[in-house]
Amino acid sequence: MAINQNQDANLMQGEGSEGIQSQEMLLNMGPQHPSTHGVLRLVLKLEGETVVDCTPVIGYLHRGIEKILENRPVMGGIRYMDNADYLSPLLNEIAYAGAVEQLMGIEAPRRAQYIRLLTGEMQRIASHLVAVGTYLVDLGAFTPILWTFRDREGIMALFEALTGSRFNVNYLRVGGVLHDFPKDWLKECEAYLDQLDKNMVELEELITGNEIFEARTQGVGYVDPQQAIAYGLTGPMLRASGVNLDLRVHRPYMAYREVPVKVQVRQEGDCYARYKVRIQEIYESIRLCRVAIDKMPGGPIGTRTPIALRPPRGETYFAIEGSKGELGVYFISDGSEYPWRAKLRGPSFVNLQILPELLRGHKMSDVVAIIGSLDIVLGEVDR
Repeated sequence: MAINQNQDANLMQGEGSEGIQSQEMLLNMGPQHPSTHGVLRLVLKLEGETVVDCTPVIGYLHRGIEKILENRPVMGGIRYMDNADYLSPLLNEIAYAGAVEQLMGIEAPRRAQYIRLLTGEMQRIASHLVAVGTYLVDLGAFTPILWTFRDREGIMALFEALTGSRFNVNYLRVGGVLHDFPKDWLKECEAYLDQLDKNMVELEELITGNEIFEARTQGVGYVDPQQAIAYGLTGPMLRASGVNLDLRVHRPYMAYREVPVKVQVRQEGDCYARYKVRIQEIYESIRLCRVAIDKMPGGPIGTRTPIALRPPRGETYFAIEGSKGELGVYFISDGSEYPWRAKLRGPSFVNLQILPELLRGHKMSDVVAIIGSLDIVLGEVDR
């Protein structure tokens, strides 16, 4: 009996009947792992299949965008904003142009503001479609990514007709936008939104309620409201934890002062809630696009500005509600044609901070589910 008790004690301490001890293992996930959504490396400390600790290693995609902005004329910087969050280039441009306009004390005409609202919400839809599609393929479901990329293709085609480019649009200008709508563009946009509405219902029937998807996401990666605020989370990450904060409502800018937004909030705080918030935001963005089309005012699409922009000496911070959270630009001008400093507040970078906390105590199989629910883009993390 005494021998059996000693064997039980050894097993509890991680030592087998033959004196073999278990030990922690370091596992490198990435930087080439497909489910890290870019070149992100996670150094995972495992005890069996349980994650004990996680160290994110970033910087593999650093291109010095903020330094490049200091060496380009103010208007020339807009094109480089496309490369930060490359799934939401138009929203990046809106934040940058808004910061310069705020410093210069100018405001885009109402028509330009509504064009920005319409195209910005379409960009939000495109970003969320990628988030949902890639999330499901991370978890082993292949059909959703085909459907979401099919629907995103419609937005890319509309952007190409409007801006001349599908991806890096370079469409915003300080004081307005580059082009007005081509003939019949708004009709095509309305037809696309009608079709997307139907497709989203079909997509939800496929995913929401699927017992495997729910088992992989419900109760996994829980973030409580106080923790979310303490880590500076914004966007769907914050609203999925029950915190009602959306800059379009709580710090309204441009046309959002006239167009009310229904903030999408969930209380569960887990991976499933973050998925649901993004789905609900797609429906809300469809509604906002329709409101913008119906209310689209006439008039000019831009304010006359000098070719060589020289914002007055000073500093400002301008933030918008990006697809992933608070997307801000801290802009400092010394009165010259070039920004003295243009610092980006990328929501992907800030939201990534909570990842080690979320992974701790979860199984290795939950790591992919949790990191996918953050919806990070490494172009914005590393910049």
